[in-house]
Amino acid sequence: MTTVMLDVKEVDKIYGEKVTFHALKKVSFQVNKGEFVGIMGPSGSGKTTLLNTISTIDSPTSGTVTINGSNPYHLKKDGLAHFRRRELGFVFQDFNLLDTLTVRQNILLPLTLDGRSRKEMEKRLQDIAHHLGIEGILQKRTFEISGGQAQRTAIARAVIHDPSIVLADEPTGNLDSNASEDVLSILRQLNKQGATMIMVTHDAYAASFCDRILFIKDGKLRAEIKRSATQELFQKEISATLSSLRGSEA
Repeated sequence: MTTVMLDVKEVDKIYGEKVTFHALKKVSFQVNKGEFVGIMGPSGSGKTTLLNTISTIDSPTSGTVTINGSNPYHLKKDGLAHFRRRELGFVFQDFNLLDTLTVRQNILLPLTLDGRSRKEMEKRLQDIAHHLGIEGILQKRTFEISGGQAQRTAIARAVIHDPSIVLADEPTGNLDSNASEDVLSILRQLNKQGATMIMVTHDAYAASFCDRILFIKDGKLRAEIKRSATQELFQKEISATLSSLRGSEA
């Protein structure tokens, strides 16, 4: 039986009062457990706004967002913070690591805030650090490691508490090609092991690691494609769809 992890229904987002900007217009889609979904679109299309409404950073003006069967926007402030900490994992373009903490402390932060036992935290840390190949840098500060290592650290922090959904916002945007390849392979591997992922990206190669791509333009979902053949062919189909969307701007 398929489990729906994310259900977005008729979501609108309007900014401003006297002068308004309609950032999202009746957006609806679902993401099933274990899917890896990409969100793409031209600059200013609404993809970051959409990610913000999914991540509970920005509430929708109308419509509903349901995550793992719950609507987080019905929760009070403390409940929402707890929900976000339990249900969501975040991977950002600029890593968002705390410079005052070691790699180890950054990764353990979600479990520390959740009051997990030291034994459980240590077990999870060792497992994820081994899986991501960062055992040797756990005691280092974030300014002592490379961009690729920083993003691996961010991914470890995002998944250590087994969230319902991992949200990645341009996760390879600040990385060189080799580090980007490593990070995308890690995300794909984690997905194959059961993690549900949603990634905003402008890069067709990065998007080709996904199972399905949603294309947004002018605040509306305009197209959707699924991987049906090789990754190389999927990348070409993604690029062609993006070109078509840009071409329709005239």
